[in-house]
Amino acid sequence: MELKCEQGDAVMVDANRLAQAKAVVLEHFDNVDFAKAENVSEALGRRTSSKCRFHFVHPFNEAVGAEAASDLFWKPIKECFSPLQRRQDIFFAGRNRVDQEHTVWVVSMGHLLGLFDQPFLGVRPTRQATMLRYAEFNRIEGNRIVDNTIFLDTLNFMHQARAEALPPSTGATMVTPGPRTHDGLIFSDPPPSEGKATLDLILRMIDRLVSADVKTTREDLQLDWTEDMIWWGPGGIGAPYTQARYLEQHTGPFEDGLEWGHHCGHRMQCGEGNFGGFFGWPSLVVRSKGGYIGLAPAVDKQTNMRVVDLYRRENGLLAENWNFIDHLHFLDQNGVDLVSRQRMLTGL
Repeated sequence: MELKCEQGDAVMVDANRLAQAKAVVLEHFDNVDFAKAENVSEALGRRTSSKCRFHFVHPFNEAVGAEAASDLFWKPIKECFSPLQRRQDIFFAGRNRVDQEHTVWVVSMGHLLGLFDQPFLGVRPTRQATMLRYAEFNRIEGNRIVDNTIFLDTLNFMHQARAEALPPSTGATMVTPGPRTHDGLIFSDPPPSEGKATLDLILRMIDRLVSADVKTTREDLQLDWTEDMIWWGPGGIGAPYTQARYLEQHTGPFEDGLEWGHHCGHRMQCGEGNFGGFFGWPSLVVRSKGGYIGLAPAVDKQTNMRVVDLYRRENGLLAENWNFIDHLHFLDQNGVDLVSRQRMLTGL
C-alpha cells in the first residue's frame, strides 16, 4: 500500500511539474504575441533566462539572450507581418526521453497569422493575410525558459506568396490544418501511460526506418500507420494523403534524390496523450544526388538536415504526422542560396 502511495505521489509531482511548465510557456506566448516590434525584446526576456539559447531556421539560426533573439528574429517577423496572431493546433508537454527524462519540454505547433505588408526573405508583400506555419520547443527549468527552438515552414510561406524561385511540389501545398480530432491542445493531465504509448510507437517506427537505411516499403507502413494516414509535409514537398500517395509523393522522391548518410539522433523526444514527437539540430546527414524538391543539385559532400516530426496516435497506430525540414539551411549547404535567388528575381 505504501508503494502505491509513493507511486501516486510521484505521478502527482510530475503532473504538477508539467502543468507549471505549460503555464510558464503560455505566459511567455502572451508576452511575446501581444508585444509590438519595438518592445518585443523586453517581452521576450520576461520568462526566458538571461543565457537562454535560441535556435531558429535559416537564415536566422542561433542567438543567446532575449535582446539578440529579438533583433535577429522577432523584430523582423513582427515588422513584416502585423498584427501577428498565434493560432495553436497542438500544445503538450513531456519529459525528454533523450536525456533519460531529466528535462521538461513544452511543444507548440500551429500558425502565426499576420498581414504580409513588408518584404520577407526576398518575397514581395501580398498585403494579404498570410500563415507562417511554426513548431516551437521550450525547455523549462524552474519558472524560466532556458532553451527555445522555433521552426518556420519557410517554403510553405513562399508558396503561399507565389514566390518566383520555387518549382511545384510533389504533394499538395496548403495552409496545414491541425489534428483531424481537434484535440491537440492538451491543457489537462492525461495519464502518463498514454504519452508513453504514443512515444514508444513513434520511436519503434523511427528505429525500423533508420535500420532499413531509410528505404520505406508498404509493408513497413502497415505496421505503424493507418491506411488513411496523412503526412503534413513542409513546403517543397507538400501533404501526401494515404499510404500509397505517401510512398509516391514523399518517400519515393526523398529517397531517390538523397543518399543516406546517418541519423544524428534528436535533441528532444517526448509525448503526452495521443501526441508526441521530436526534433533534431541536426537530425540527418545525407548527400544530394540531384533533383530533390526541384532545387538541390548533385554534390559530392554530405550535408545535414534539421527536422521536426510531430504525430497523432489513433487506435494503436500513427494517423497524422506534421513534418518540418529547414530547407533553406539544407539548400544553403548545397550551394543554393534560395533567399538571394528570390531577391535577385524580385529586386528586393
